[in-house]
Amino acid sequence: MKNILMLVLAVWAFAAKAQNNFKVPPYETFKLKNGLTVYIMEQHEVPLVNVSAVFDAGSINDGERYGLASLTADALLFGTQKYTKAQIEEMTDYVGASLSTYASKDNAGLAASFAVKDQDKLFELIQQVLMYPVFDATEFEKHKQRTLLELAQAKESPRSVIGNYYNTFLFGNFPYATPTAGSKSTVEKIDVAAVKAFYQSNYTTGKGAISVVGDFKAADMKKKITALFGEWKTAPARMVKRVAPNLDFDKARVLLVNKDDARETTFMIGGKGIDYNSADYVPVTVVNTILGGRFTSWLNDALRVNSGLTYGAVSRFSRYKYAGTFGIYTFTKSSTTIPAIDMALNVLDSLHKNGINEEILASAKAYVKGEFPPDYESAGALARLLTDMFVYNFDENFINTFQSKVDGLTVAQAKNIIATYFPKDKLQFVLVGKASDIKDQVKKYGEISEKQIKADGF
Repeated sequence: MKNILMLVLAVWAFAAKAQNNFKVPPYETFKLKNGLTVYIMEQHEVPLVNVSAVFDAGSINDGERYGLASLTADALLFGTQKYTKAQIEEMTDYVGASLSTYASKDNAGLAASFAVKDQDKLFELIQQVLMYPVFDATEFEKHKQRTLLELAQAKESPRSVIGNYYNTFLFGNFPYATPTAGSKSTVEKIDVAAVKAFYQSNYTTGKGAISVVGDFKAADMKKKITALFGEWKTAPARMVKRVAPNLDFDKARVLLVNKDDARETTFMIGGKGIDYNSADYVPVTVVNTILGGRFTSWLNDALRVNSGLTYGAVSRFSRYKYAGTFGIYTFTKSSTTIPAIDMALNVLDSLHKNGINEEILASAKAYVKGEFPPDYESAGALARLLTDMFVYNFDENFINTFQSKVDGLTVAQAKNIIATYFPKDKLQFVLVGKASDIKDQVKKYGEISEKQIKADGF
């Protein structure tokens, strides 16, 4: 029994040491002649290869055609010069590989994972998808109709769309205001020609990167990637100057989105947050863990555990390249809308008035440090990290110093973080619910504007 106890203690000690010493594994980076940035990282624990590719092709480039970046990313898999959509799916399924594309606000890209033994076949497939997509018109039209149906269905679930309303309300005329998936009226107008033009303009090597992480020799992989993508010729990278949006609001506002058949109110409350590269990201994360970033947070304790007003309440900082938002999110019965909002506001007020003590801070630090390494323990996560470094212009020091920054946060510093980054005045409220039940009551929170959830757009 004593030996077992000693072994358990040794394992705990090793895990704690690994947690405190987590660093980004060694990697190499170089640039091809066409401007494509390449990251190579050896990871020999399992016989897998993971690939992440990114381009400046996010929805920030949609213009008035919301959903264009998302549809373009999806359509990359609708066939290439060499393979049909069905063949692409058969090839990946047959060997148990994964291959997907996506678009976010700031970028678009591809992610893949496959066995070492299948790498020649899968790398050729990735090359085909990125360099030689044909955007099959029949497949595109089928996907477009499914997308329109999904957009309509999403409106039936306030929890699915409240983030879009919140971004639109806060970001105003800045492109982050638009929903990445688009809206009914904009998606209906997007055709294959628009998708092809978006691909030609935005999937450029000058503003693109690819990372490869897995079981291989770096020298061999560098040769392979150079051979596959070195001759890729794209349009010149576009240089777009963007000015960060002003999220310093001059008054409290309420957006009330009416859903006539709603029996509950879903709401978000907040305001300005931090951008992706904020120097204060780490202390903000620790403090937010206390407010609403974990199950035992103050918000969840107040609104779920102690009062039963909701099944869960959270607070979060959504970070993008040029700006970010802070929001408290939850949902409650229509009849308890005001008590739930007031309780959330009281918790936020308590964070400012009472602050946090050493014991509370220590608990949050331990939680954040425990959650951090698993985010990057897989080769796939490391591949995405490397391309994130490219997109958001940071390096491994962000990861390597994370835990020391957590350890170094003091109660006094946390107080300054609360005052600086957790808005308590001139808050922005977005509520989705039955307007006739709550409109008169929510006037006290700020200037009201109204929308209908069945209306197009957000």
